[in-house]
Amino acid sequence: MNQLFGFIGTGNMGGALARASAKAMPAENILLSDAYAPVAEALAKELGCRSTSVEEVAKTAGLIWLGVKPQVIGAMLAEIAPLLKQRKDDFVLVSMAAGVSIGDIRRMAGKDYPVIRIMPNIPVKTGSGVILYDATENVPAEAVEAFRASMAQAGLVDPLPEHLIDAGSALSGCGPAFVSLFAEALADGAVACGLPRAKAMAYAAQTLMGTAKLLLETGEHPGQLKDAVCSPGGTTIAGVMALEQGGFRASAAEAVVSAYQRTLELGK
Repeated sequence: MNQLFGFIGTGNMGGALARASAKAMPAENILLSDAYAPVAEALAKELGCRSTSVEEVAKTAGLIWLGVKPQVIGAMLAEIAPLLKQRKDDFVLVSMAAGVSIGDIRRMAGKDYPVIRIMPNIPVKTGSGVILYDATENVPAEAVEAFRASMAQAGLVDPLPEHLIDAGSALSGCGPAFVSLFAEALADGAVACGLPRAKAMAYAAQTLMGTAKLLLETGEHPGQLKDAVCSPGGTTIAGVMALEQGGFRASAAEAVVSAYQRTLELGK
């Protein structure tokens, strides 16, 4: 399989993954295409790679990244299916369409092609994201390694059986919205106490980032870290009690469950 990466769709997520690839491989090995050509052209200029047509990506790329929205991926695959069928060399389809299974991708493409299904989240833009993935049995090991290597600058790249990807994405994919809501609420509380808005937002974001880093580096259970900060009769435990009275933990867990259930509904 050739090492040419071709992106079909260079919007928010497709563009973020193309940027991650450009940090890990030669720019000349990356092709960018988009239904709105100026988007791909602008990104190609930024990264030093080449913008081209969807058709050329389908005909030449070794890894074909499908970065279009779930509601249009069927039409896009129907468009390139004849080109894929004509190919005599090996290639892999890399799909990031939420709620669209490997089986769906193969059915829409017209054949049991090798597929890597991925679910990235928006923090891949900063190199601190999560990319969940599963690969079909006919994806060559070297293709999986090439994919993993290209995403090394995006964050955590973790294999997960496909039947768990929707559940994982309900946390990692939807989680940035939940965390952002929490950060905004923390800042609002600080503003209510008199802190300037800009400082409140900076402190909230840094506190979330630092706490996450501490949990990852120490491997501690979150409850341990919470207990370490809560002095008897102190300020932190008073705040924790306020969160408990408001049903914070139950609401956070239910947010993930609701996102998961909605994903299942959209996939029907």
